[in-house]
Amino acid sequence: MKVILKIVVVAAALWAATQLVDGITVNADTTAMRIGTLLAVALIFGIVNAVLKPIIKTVGCAFYVLTLGLFALVVNAGLLLLTSWLAGKLDVPFHVSGFVAAFWGAIIVAIISWVLNMILGDD
Repeated sequence: MKVILKIVVVAAALWAATQLVDGITVNADTTAMRIGTLLAVALIFGIVNAVLKPIIKTVGCAFYVLTLGLFALVVNAGLLLLTSWLAGKLDVPFHVSGFVAAFWGAIIVAIISWVLNMILGDD
């Protein structure tokens, strides 16, 4: 149940990013297809974060320290771009147009996910 709630939270954050950032799009025809696409992308994003983020944090530890954690914004943007690329390979109609869109989208996804997790509880 906890995993499903996390996926729904990330899907809601991705929806907000599609509404607020010009370069992030979901090309689905119906509302049901948009919701399904956002849930699929949230699942892909969760898998990408679970697999790659610990490796990147370990390897890039010095960059995190030197930039006082701001390097995490660049990493999150890269992971969102990777998610977009994987979604394209899986024929999921989700696209991030470039690094700037991914950067702002990653910030929005992080903030909204954090707020929703605070409201809904993280345990």
